[in-house]
Amino acid sequence: MKRLLLTILIVLFAITTWSKKYEIPLIGDEAPSFKENSTNGMLNFPEDFGKNWKILFSHPLDFTAVCTSELCGLALYQKKLDSMEVKIAVVSIDEVERHLLWKEFMERVLNDMDETIKINYPIVADLSGKVSKKYGMLHSSMNDKRDVRGVFIIDPDNIIQAITFYPMSVGRNFDEILRTVAALQITQKENV
Repeated sequence: MKRLLLTILIVLFAITTWSKKYEIPLIGDEAPSFKENSTNGMLNFPEDFGKNWKILFSHPLDFTAVCTSELCGLALYQKKLDSMEVKIAVVSIDEVERHLLWKEFMERVLNDMDETIKINYPIVADLSGKVSKKYGMLHSSMNDKRDVRGVFIIDPDNIIQAITFYPMSVGRNFDEILRTVAALQITQKENV
């Protein structure tokens, strides 16, 4: 009987510990901090972005069609996001060297347009998956080690204000993300 009771206690402890360890942060929670290498050097998130609004994006894999079109689209919105005092970070499980090659490729694609566009936001190398786990971006039901497409909108006090997840096969709507940020900013400013 003691063995059975001890076994039950160990299983319950393991389950509660695991569920807390991989819990997705919720709206109103403080944004989990991390320090990882990126295309812009070491990033201490969210602290390095100071009292700005922040958006943390995750993507499954470099050089895929959906991820490339999304990050090129995000580069086109950089000036608008800067004017809204929003800083961006992108997370993926690929290594920095691959991110740098991908960034160079995307900038060549973008520069085939009329103006020169540089990708200024950091692309974080989450090789260990620590960041993805902290933010709940690895969904076990997907049977995959790649991140789902997550978006975390974080206010100047580093509190999560909005969260969305998309399947790996579907790109994000940046106009909707901008609308969400603008709405959150106005409601915070006006104390709504």
